Amino acid sequence: MSPARAAARLRVPLVSLLAASAVLLGAGSAQAAGYRYWSFWEGNGKNWEYATQGPSLLRPDDGTVQGFRFAVSEDSGDADQPRRAPDFGAICADTPAEDGKKRVALVIDPGTTTDAPDGEKPPALRTACAQVAPDASSAEALAAVAKPLRYDDSAMLCAISGYPKTGCGEQVSGDSGSAKPSEPTKTADDQGKPDQDQGEEGDGGGPSVGLLVGIGAVLLLGIAAVVQARRRR
Repeated sequence: MSPARAAARLRVPLVSLLAASAVLLGAGSAQAAGYRYWSFWEGNGKNWEYATQGPSLLRPDDGTVQGFRFAVSEDSGDADQPRRAPDFGAICADTPAEDGKKRVALVIDPGTTTDAPDGEKPPALRTACAQVAPDASSAEALAAVAKPLRYDDSAMLCAISGYPKTGCGEQVSGDSGSAKPSEPTKTADDQGKPDQDQGEEGDGGGPSVGLLVGIGAVLLLGIAAVVQARRRR
C-alpha cells in the first residue's frame, strides 16, 4: 500500500474518534440548573438542618428556632444556610413567655446581592420571635412576623416581607433545556426538598462514570483502528 493510501485510511478512524469524543465530552459539560428560591431550615441547638417538612405541615414546639434563606442553589445539597446562628435565647430574649401561647424564633435571611433578582436589593437579615397559638404551624409563625408573604398558584412560597417583588423559583443558571423541578422552593402545603437524583447530580454535575467509560471505549476503538491501518501498509 502506498503512503498516501495508508494516510487516507488512517485519517478516517481518527476523524471519527475525535467527533465521538467531542460529543461525549460535550454531554458531560452541561451544567446543573440553579434556581432562586427561599429554603427552609430547622435549628438543632447549634447548627442548621434542611427541613424535611414544609412550614405549613411542621408544627414547632415552644423554644424552636427556624430559618428561611433566599439564594440560588441547585437543590438541598448545595443550598445556603441562614447566616445567623439558631440561638433561641438571643432571639426571644425580649419576648416573655405567655400562657396559652408558644414562642418560635425565626431567622429571615434574604441573602446577598449576588443572588438577588435584577434591579432588586435584598433587605437586611433579621430575626423575630413569633408568639403564636400552641398548634400553630411554622407558616403561621412566619406570617405573624414577616408579612406580606407571596405565594404562586401552586402555593409555593415566593416572597417574605415582600422580597423579592417578582419571580418564584425561576431557573437562573445551568442547562437552559432543564425542566423546572416540581418543588424548587418550599410550598405552603408541602415544602419538601427540591427533587434531586444523587446518582446524577451528587457530584455537582461533572461527568458520570458511564460517560468516562464511554470515552474510554471510543479511545480503544480508535487505537485499534490505527494499529489495523498500519498493519495493512
